[in-house]
Amino acid sequence: MRVYVVGGALRDDLLGLKSVDRDYVVIGSTPEEMIALKYVPVGKDFPVFLHPITKEEYALARTEKKSGQGYKGFTFYTSPDVTLEEDLIRRDFTMNAIAREVNSNGEWIGALIDPYEGQKDIQRKLIRHLSPAFSEDPLRILRLARFATKLTDFEVADETYILAKKMVKEGELDHLVAERISQEILRGLMGAKPSRMLDVFEKIDALKVIFPKDFLETEILKITKSELDLAANANLELFSRCAILMNKVGNQVAENWFERLKISEELKAFSLLYKNWCVVSQTKDLRNASLYLEFLNQADAWRKPLRLNEIFSLAKFFHHDMTVWEKVFEVSRNVSAGEIAKNMTHAEGSAIGRAVKLARLKAIEACL
Repeated sequence: MRVYVVGGALRDDLLGLKSVDRDYVVIGSTPEEMIALKYVPVGKDFPVFLHPITKEEYALARTEKKSGQGYKGFTFYTSPDVTLEEDLIRRDFTMNAIAREVNSNGEWIGALIDPYEGQKDIQRKLIRHLSPAFSEDPLRILRLARFATKLTDFEVADETYILAKKMVKEGELDHLVAERISQEILRGLMGAKPSRMLDVFEKIDALKVIFPKDFLETEILKITKSELDLAANANLELFSRCAILMNKVGNQVAENWFERLKISEELKAFSLLYKNWCVVSQTKDLRNASLYLEFLNQADAWRKPLRLNEIFSLAKFFHHDMTVWEKVFEVSRNVSAGEIAKNMTHAEGSAIGRAVKLARLKAIEACL
């Protein structure tokens, strides 16, 4: 039994980048031996085990054969006779098909094992698919776009673009479940240059498959790319980047997209709220107290003030003067619904609600 660290940790080390996770592959072992060594089995589709102390994942070396559609359509074969080279060649890109042995303490030993010239492609700053088997897993199209956002000085190999475009044309992306698509898109949004994800999708004709039609308009796409890169340069959080992504299309279009890709309710709600603020802020009637209060109510500002402050922060990032909005929120929040209810002991709830609304409107009018 020999253990190797493979893929991203080695790639990042060669690039001088910090890597959070390590992937381990075990050569010459069996599930029975791993369990005897106190490793805990967790894999459903193929044998993966948790280290008894570090809890890191160790996968038995395997080969795979396409047996269905989508990223789950594979039959895996694991055996002590599967070689390291056989395990590595099933990976996506040459830069991720590098290995190095580790000892029992997890320390790297020996030289890098690089049978498919991953180091050369790293030196060339080239993202290149490893083999024709790349086309068997449509998830790799999304990983290609995501890596482009992380390795911003790398180019995608022409032959990889050609193969990815062929996969899109053949409808391979249609076989991915929504959650896997959204997972890779959100990870791409958090890359150092998110616009490159959209560039890759555009070049392989995947934009029209993943995004709504309105998103494809030249000016919308151009502005969105620019704003996403500004957000990345400023290290803005995912909520802000997700809001930027869908901000230039219609409300219903954006809502349908979030729902289609099963993106979390929190991200959807924040993004739609920011969109609505942008619409409200452009109205000519900004001295209308009802307009402000309606938005604050929609934002559930009384119970979720932190989310509202994040909306304001994103607006300020794009150079909107939020002085009036912040003052409006402050004075309306100072209206105590509890005190009003206390003074209206025998009133019905609807009457108390109207009184609270009126008090907030008067407070807002006084500061406009």
